[in-house]
Formats: sequence, structure tokens, C-alpha cells
Amino acid sequence: MPYIAVVGSGPSGVYTAQGLVQQTVVPDVRVDVLDRLPCPYGLVRYGVAPDHEKIKSLQGTLRTVLQDERVRFLGGVEVGPALPPAKLLELYDAVVYCVGAAADRRLGIPGEDLPGSCSATDFVAWYSAHPDARDDGFVRGVRTAVAIGVGNVAVDVVRILARGADELAPTDMPQAALGALAASEVRDVYMVGRRGPSQARFTTKELRELGGLAGAEIVVDEAELALDPGYRDPAALPGAVRRNVEVLRDWAGAPRRGAARRIRPRFFLRPAEIIEGADGRVAGVRFERTRPDGLGGVRGTGTFEVIEAELVLRSVGYRGVALEGLPFDAARGTVPQAAGRVLRDGRVSPGEYVAGWIKRGPTGVIGTNRPCAKETVASLAADLSAPTAPERIARDPLAGLLGAGLHPVEWSGWQSIERAEAALGHSLGRNSVKIPDWDGLLSAARAVQEV
Repeated sequence: MPYIAVVGSGPSGVYTAQGLVQQTVVPDVRVDVLDRLPCPYGLVRYGVAPDHEKIKSLQGTLRTVLQDERVRFLGGVEVGPALPPAKLLELYDAVVYCVGAAADRRLGIPGEDLPGSCSATDFVAWYSAHPDARDDGFVRGVRTAVAIGVGNVAVDVVRILARGADELAPTDMPQAALGALAASEVRDVYMVGRRGPSQARFTTKELRELGGLAGAEIVVDEAELALDPGYRDPAALPGAVRRNVEVLRDWAGAPRRGAARRIRPRFFLRPAEIIEGADGRVAGVRFERTRPDGLGGVRGTGTFEVIEAELVLRSVGYRGVALEGLPFDAARGTVPQAAGRVLRDGRVSPGEYVAGWIKRGPTGVIGTNRPCAKETVASLAADLSAPTAPERIARDPLAGLLGAGLHPVEWSGWQSIERAEAALGHSLGRNSVKIPDWDGLLSAARAVQEV
């Protein structure tokens, strides 16, 4: 039977594993889903906001795949010096890399590295209990926060900052993050885009949720919205864009409620500089007013505005990260490929494949990974079934992983982590609460031996 390694257990990795065991070209396929973390699900666990229960419920679908008898989850396995790509190819008949896009795009402006300025991804990792996350005191001493970007991640961080603690307590947010947000003095949260509302990347569902927060109200400047030609004539816009504009139009005409927190969507403002305060930390952002250029972009006007703030979160996109031993297109942030086959110097590299963001770039939604994985699986199956395919590996690759000094966390270890998180939540009078650190996760995984 052929053994396939899938590197990454997020949606693209799990959909790839599902496609591999469901295809009929190559029978009796066995799939090992490897992940650097001891927990599966990737961004569904560590990127979806904890108050988005419907999206987080996708874990159930991914779980079904990982529990298939032909699929094996092996967490705590990092592709790197101890296990380079060349070694993986010695252990498996084929390897599919589904490692996502782990880096953030930068603004490239002065002051970007000041304390109090960070990526939205770092903030999300903190409140999602990613074991690599650091508690940088994100909201300590903050009364005004600015999220730069108008996509769904920006909406997520704005919503979390504006939510009350009683709304977040039923989630699986780690206790330290919940306590910090409960004690937060944040009163104004800006979400700023350099273009207009008709070019924003958030979905209408995500946007509407901002208007349903009990302790927050939306403050919109209709004169600013009206700079967008699409705002003035929404009937000509595509459906999803039109709905976004209509939501903003409704908010602009709504009376103020005097809520404790204010969410302030802003448009046609391009960040020019993050301002340093007397204490060496962020004190605000200097923006240049922009206007539509008639070609779908914007141009600067030479007019500037300062928004005073103690926290700046950039949410302007992701980039793939080079994996040593694999080719990498630095300009695109992806691994060169053709229909999922990895290309080295323009030629197909036998046995190596990619799927997900590292294949196509950080585009689409979770469901976009299905057809992406399907294409890669079709290429892999065709290659394995070809008359010129190399002789298949005749041993279980797990022995080779153990021989490389790795100690994989298998599915039973992950189940032990789940039990530990449920017990932690019970002890705190909450539902299941995520364990936020490596030691805690690995200790919980090892506890399976005692059950």
C-alpha cells in the first residue's frame, strides 16, 4: 500500500487527506497527517475567532476525516533540521505540503515596529491560545485601538476588542486573555481602509455582526462613505458588495445610543506613519486622505489626519514562508507548482506536491481549499499509478520518524488534550478552555498513558 504524508492539518491538509483516501485510481492509500503542533485543525483552531461557533464547528467535519482508519494524525512533528523534505521522501511514497501562509504583510511605514504596533495575527494567536503566542499586554492601558485593513480578520479583531467579557466567557478563549479583555478600558476601535467601502474585503455576514454587539455602537461618517462612487450608486454594484454598502448606509443613518464602546469604520485613509509617544510606545497613526483614481485604485491627496491610539493592529494580508529544502517563489510567497506538482528549476519534482495557500497564495475562504486539494490529489494519483512510478515503500514510515528522534502525538494524545481542556473549563466555571502553552499541551497529551 502507498504511504502519503500530508504536512499540515488545517482545512487544506485535511481535505487533501480526504481526497486521497476517497480517490479510486490508487487503492489502499494510507495517509499520515503531520503537524508541527500537537493539536489538529490549523487556523480553524487557532485563527477562527472564539465567538464564531458556527465556523469553529467545522472541526467536526475535519475530525471525521482524521478518525478514518486509513488516516493517522501525527502532531508535534516539524519539518526542519531533524526531518527535512529529502528525509520525508525517503519515508513516504509522496509528500503534500499544506503549510499555509504563516507570515504577515507589513505596511512599510515609519514606526511600524514600535511597542503597541503589531500584526493582527499576533493578537489573534494570543486570544486563540496558540502555544507560540506571547502576551505583549496588548490591551493594557489602551483606550483607543486602530485596526488597519478591511477584511474579515480586521472585523474579527475589532469585534473581540468591542465585545463584553460576559459575551466572551462562554467561548474557549484562554483564561488569561479573557481576564485581560474583561479589564480592558478600550472605548474606541477604528477599522481603517485605504480604499472605499465598495472595495472592502469583509463579508456582509461578518460586517453585520459588528452591529449586533450589546455594549458597542457603530459610528460612521456618511460624507466619507460618499467619496466612493459605488456608495452613491449601489444598484450598479455586485450583490455581495451592494449588501456591504447597504449595511454601512443603514449605520450612517442610525441614531447614537451612547454605548460604552464605539466601533468606527473609516475609509479612504492610507497609513503614512505610526507616531511615537513620549513613553516610546504607539501614540497614534498619521493617515493620508485618498480618493478614487477612476481605475479601481486610489491616489493620495496630500491631506493628512492623525488618529490618536495606543494599539495598532495591521491586517493587510498574509505571505507564505520558505521551507528549507523546498523551492520558493519569494515574489509570490508560494512554492512553484503545476497542478499541485512541485517544480524545481521549472521541472516537476517527483513525489512532492502542494495544496492550500502555499500553493495558490492566501486567497479564498475555507471552502476554496476543497477544489484546490482535489486538483493536487488528482495529480498525485495519476503519478503514483503511472507505469514509470518508482517502487513503493514497503514499511510503515512511523518507524523512520521515531528513528529521527521525533515523538509524535497521535490521535489518542489529542483526545487527552481535549479532556484536559474540558476539565480546565469545568474548574473555571466555563465551557472547555484552551491550554495556551507548549508544556501544558504536551503534558496533557502524555497523560493518555495514564488513562
